[in-house]
Amino acid sequence: MAENNAQNKAKLISETRRRFEAEYVTEKSEKYDSRDVERLQQDDNWVESYLYWRHNVVDETLKMLDESFQWRKEFSVNDLSESSIPRWLLELGGIYLHGYDKEGNKLFWIRVKYHIKDQKTIMDKKKLIAFWLERYAKRENGKPITVMFDMSETGLNSIDMDFVRFIINCFKVYYPKYLSKIVIFDMPWIMNAAFKIVKSWLGPEAVSLLKFTSKNEIQEYVSVEYLPPHMGGTDPFKYSYPPLVDDDFQTPLCENGPIASEDETSSKEDIEGDGKETLETISNEEPPALSEKSNPTESVSKKDENEKVDSKTKTFKKPLSVFKGPLLHISPAEELYFGSIESGEKKTLIVLTNVTKNIVAFKVRTTAPEKYRVKPSNSSCDPGASIDIIVSPHGGLTVSAQDRFLIMAAEMEQSSGTGPAELSQFWKEVPRNKVMEHRLRCHTVESSKPNSLMLKDSISTMSDKTSEDLYLQLNRLLESNRKLEDQLQRSIWFQQLLLALTMVLLAFVVSFFYSLYN
Repeated sequence: MAENNAQNKAKLISETRRRFEAEYVTEKSEKYDSRDVERLQQDDNWVESYLYWRHNVVDETLKMLDESFQWRKEFSVNDLSESSIPRWLLELGGIYLHGYDKEGNKLFWIRVKYHIKDQKTIMDKKKLIAFWLERYAKRENGKPITVMFDMSETGLNSIDMDFVRFIINCFKVYYPKYLSKIVIFDMPWIMNAAFKIVKSWLGPEAVSLLKFTSKNEIQEYVSVEYLPPHMGGTDPFKYSYPPLVDDDFQTPLCENGPIASEDETSSKEDIEGDGKETLETISNEEPPALSEKSNPTESVSKKDENEKVDSKTKTFKKPLSVFKGPLLHISPAEELYFGSIESGEKKTLIVLTNVTKNIVAFKVRTTAPEKYRVKPSNSSCDPGASIDIIVSPHGGLTVSAQDRFLIMAAEMEQSSGTGPAELSQFWKEVPRNKVMEHRLRCHTVESSKPNSLMLKDSISTMSDKTSEDLYLQLNRLLESNRKLEDQLQRSIWFQQLLLALTMVLLAFVVSFFYSLYN
């Protein structure tokens, strides 16, 4: 079944490319950026994202590509940079990326109170939206994003339906498959009618992605650590510019987790399984090159070492999904799946395959260096070879969906050495535009075989949990009822006001005509 799906997907991608080239590019080449046309022929994930949003209907996908590509050229999306955006707009802090939701999706903040409807600046604001989305898309390659519409302290002069429609179109047409959900916080009741129009723009399938929240509900989607105080959170973050606010890419990341305080079991396993391998110390020394690189001409001793690694990793389930980069194929493609603590399978595997004709140097980094050990974290891979990287939580710390891993890779010259000193010097000198980057999210898989202790605990707490669930449901029901009453009260008040104004107007008209004829 999986093989058939893959074949069907490949056929759809091939047909889309062929027909777009024949039916659109030949007639409208001047309306497209040649870089987008070239990318369409090379990037399977990009084509798939458009097909996915149009339910694999090629005719509809072609129309969407046409509209998207024309927009990309009109906005010069491929050339957008900080210098393309007025500095005052970047300093304002109305639009930026920061933090994650509970599912591990990046948060895209839109602080509506900072937006004043103004035809003179609307194009710059649209470019700022496009700048952030394109920057994110290039780095994250299709990973969803959660839009946070913060409408607290919003007045009527901030209501700009043209701007809202542009943001909707960005996810509906220009960046398909990127939208996880739109969380709307503290929306004024006067804008209810306006958002009925927004729902019609989204379409019936995407309406379910709209989440209207107040301070009581927003923590269902975002934990307090990534919420500002006015939303009931504890995030101390305060926007400032320069530099660009983008916590994924500015935080210096440690190569490995510390090993000094590793629990005894893990340490013993490492000693027995690794032999001569060593990890980078807390002082951030460069680790030695990987000694188990695959090569048919290697000596027998090298083969024995590889067999040791195989025995060490044979219990791992090999990842099935593959990200096909220009230098490395990386598996899994998007998420690292960790077993639960109860299952005892806390480690996971990253498989790198060199698809070039040269040696490829690589580094693995993480946003939570205190949580993880990565082996190897800094080494090289021979042409055509594959390397298994073991990632394990450190000291029993909990894996979080907010944690990220970054794999950096760059092609080396054949004459270059691959020892620690050579790799260290290589990373200092390699140009940024020669470095391939790919990011992975973390995901915890619950144990499918609970032990007897877990079952006992589950039975003993079942009644309490049921009562708690009923209590929470009752509270939500009462809260919904209260909101409904408030809306009804406002509606009655508005109708009464409208009736009063109508009566005053009618009295004025009657008085006017009475005085006119007498």
